[in-house]
Amino acid sequence: MAQAQIIRVVDLETTGQAPPVHGVCEVGWQDVALGEDGRWELSGEGGQHFVNPGRPIPPVTQAVHHILDEQVADAPWWQDIARRVLDPYPRRIALAAHRADFEQKFCTAQLTHGADWICTWKCALRLWPDSPGFSNQMLRYWRKPYGMEHERGLPAHRAFPDAYVTAFHLRDMLNEASIAQLLEWSRQPGLLPRVRYGPDRGRAWTEIDDDSLEGFLTDRDEDVRFTAETELARRQGGGEVKRSRNDWLLL
Repeated sequence: MAQAQIIRVVDLETTGQAPPVHGVCEVGWQDVALGEDGRWELSGEGGQHFVNPGRPIPPVTQAVHHILDEQVADAPWWQDIARRVLDPYPRRIALAAHRADFEQKFCTAQLTHGADWICTWKCALRLWPDSPGFSNQMLRYWRKPYGMEHERGLPAHRAFPDAYVTAFHLRDMLNEASIAQLLEWSRQPGLLPRVRYGPDRGRAWTEIDDDSLEGFLTDRDEDVRFTAETELARRQGGGEVKRSRNDWLLL
């Protein structure tokens, strides 16, 4: 009997935003597998491991994840544990993370053998645009995914609990959309359902006037620019935005 296909959800806690200045201090994972009934479900117990980041953990990041220097002092180095967690094997068809662009800074193509990534944040923007927010925890409490054990997903901002919560989002996404579609959305910038700031904050992009839209076309944020460009293309006849609970995309 063929083995089930698996997507591994990964979450990292680090000393800061980007290598090589910053390093990984904890990694967590949870698999999501395709069942014989054609539905995706969480698979296995998942896991976590402390990692020696090779430098002190700044107080500003300790205040987020509460990992202490003494907890990681005797832990393995990232390069010694990364491939065991990330390296694809025959059943693992992709990796996933919430805001996967961050994880990919540390989980390089060399460590993953060029694995594809699904970004659950970018996919949530497309599938669940009515959510009041798109952080991992906001989606958790807005969606209330079936089967989630509340305490197992805590504390937030630790590697395994965050991977566990993300895995429920990924499971439900995979049961709504194809892997190919999730990967396509993940390769693009985020398509934002609502304006983030300014006089039009909170409004749908279809509701703002042309002058306001033009101002966003040169925004420093690539997600804002991409969304503005997509809406401009729609207004110029390049497509039609279908807006419902499950869709916000250029057709």
